[in-house]
Amino acid sequence: MSALIVVDNPKDWPLKIPSVDVVSARAYLSDPSYGDDHSVKVFNLCKSYRYQSLGYYVSLLAEARGHKPLPKVGTMEDLQSPNLVRLLTEDLDEPIQRLLAPIKSDGFELSIYFGRNVTRRYDALSHKLFGLLQAPLLRAHFERRRERWRIRSIRAIGASDIPPPHQDFVVQAASDYFSGRGQRMRQRPPPRFDLAILHDPGNPEPPSNAKAMQKFQKAAEALGMHVEFITRSDINRLPEFDALFIRDTTYANHYTYRFSRRAVAEGLVVVDDPDSILKCNNKVYLAELLARHRLPAPKTLVVHKGNVTDIIPALGLPCVLKQPDSSFSRGVVKVETEDELASKVGALLAESDLIIAQEWLPTEFDWRIGILDRRVLFVAKYVFPHGHWQVIRRDAQHRTVEEGPTLAVSIGEAPTKVVRTALKAANLIGDGMYGVDLKQIGSRCYIIEVNDNPNVDAGNEDGILKDALYREVMGVFLKRIEERKRGGAR
Repeated sequence: MSALIVVDNPKDWPLKIPSVDVVSARAYLSDPSYGDDHSVKVFNLCKSYRYQSLGYYVSLLAEARGHKPLPKVGTMEDLQSPNLVRLLTEDLDEPIQRLLAPIKSDGFELSIYFGRNVTRRYDALSHKLFGLLQAPLLRAHFERRRERWRIRSIRAIGASDIPPPHQDFVVQAASDYFSGRGQRMRQRPPPRFDLAILHDPGNPEPPSNAKAMQKFQKAAEALGMHVEFITRSDINRLPEFDALFIRDTTYANHYTYRFSRRAVAEGLVVVDDPDSILKCNNKVYLAELLARHRLPAPKTLVVHKGNVTDIIPALGLPCVLKQPDSSFSRGVVKVETEDELASKVGALLAESDLIIAQEWLPTEFDWRIGILDRRVLFVAKYVFPHGHWQVIRRDAQHRTVEEGPTLAVSIGEAPTKVVRTALKAANLIGDGMYGVDLKQIGSRCYIIEVNDNPNVDAGNEDGILKDALYREVMGVFLKRIEERKRGGAR
């Protein structure tokens, strides 16, 4: 992705930043050729961002052209409201008090240049404020009242506001910012788009193993996308990207959902989208959805405190109990006696007002149909460990004791009914990336659940397609980003 600095008058621009073009605001606004390249990142350093000024229109037109301006128009509006600025930065109170405590005066001014400050001590705070407000050059004013520091105001500044002794530092900070993410690709054309892959390095059971993550990155880069692996602390960096791929276990009441919502609000292409996370993570919703559309599923009862006695007459024993947001064999129990049923139902209802009870269907494996963009991506058999009824056998502390093998199967080898049923179920959710689990008994198949954020592990689900599976996924991202840049709606 190319970078462009837009200023009021390039002749008055005192900084020379290598490999970055500087153009006037009027040229950017009036020359239609700047709209031809949708992969431009625009750094708006005009003197004023007031409403309907040149600086305001630079960011407004950049958004219309599919460019990624810093700051965005929304940021300009945020900076006009001291109350909103304080609201956005309220989580920074602890580092502000700690960092500014040694200062003797009751006022302090912090200049932030591309997320950095000339005094290294303030770099971390500068980086956080830059992440929240996303303007290249900022100046924050702090004041001390009743022995506590508070932010009085934060404003975007122009190049003329940079003191001459700071100019060399700003050039270095800007150069580091512009070049930092492209150093590994010097022999290739500049990437057209930026893809963030959200992951948790500490997750013991991630949806993609390390080798699969590398394959996703390689496939994306081959298609002209730059990939950066981000973590939960990077939510304020989402405006830097064109797309977000969530490769951490998703839950509704969880940071992954907040990332998804924020990314959608910022106009990114997102997998998994927030609607898919909400729908797939609640088995009560899925049970109702499948029943309404008459798709085959095990006999199911939505259980609450008032109908516990209906479980055995409806489903018999043994049966399976599930908490609504269960995953990876957690929160799913098989009960075989009435005493065990009473105990387990009571424990699950203590966590959720509604739970799911289903008839037990004994099989040796589950079908997993991976679906993306309403098309089958892969087919696999999740084989159960010997003598167990789930893919993962866990101990009393929910630690993995044994996991059954994953056997990749070509789409043509899978039963047509299984594949078609999986597609019907996934299409009720959306056009994201899903893993549909089904059981097959004789000629009949039963939908167990529809998962967003399905596993894609190197050596497992990719056993048939190999690297082509990763190219398929990244190809969908590329297609959707290009559609969005052209103004198409999904």
